Amino acid sequence: MKLIGSKTEQEIREQLIKSNQLLFNSEEKKRLLEVIRCEYPELKAAYIIHWIPEQGEDIYKILINDSLIAEIELERNNYEVKPKAKTLTISQYLKGLSKQNQIKLAVALDLVKQELKDVN
Repeated sequence: MKLIGSKTEQEIREQLIKSNQLLFNSEEKKRLLEVIRCEYPELKAAYIIHWIPEQGEDIYKILINDSLIAEIELERNNYEVKPKAKTLTISQYLKGLSKQNQIKLAVALDLVKQELKDVN
């Protein structure tokens, strides 16, 4: 999907940047970041592109670097329950994805590419 610089894209970009900062800098997301780093040691960049707060757990879909989607399920109250992690390719994740979520993924990929370029 080609980005056009729309207001929607700009709002999504701001949300993703905030969630990225929270992921890497907040105490609240520390456990999630530990799981991501453990499951994906090649981690250079990550953006939370979807979050579903269920009754007892949180389900996250996270863009890892520029090639993988991690689906991570974390128990909210029982830290002894091992987190569940599943990996999808970008093309697997795109199947049946709504237009809004396709835009979100495209913006996240753009942010990751900028971040990886700045690192190298």
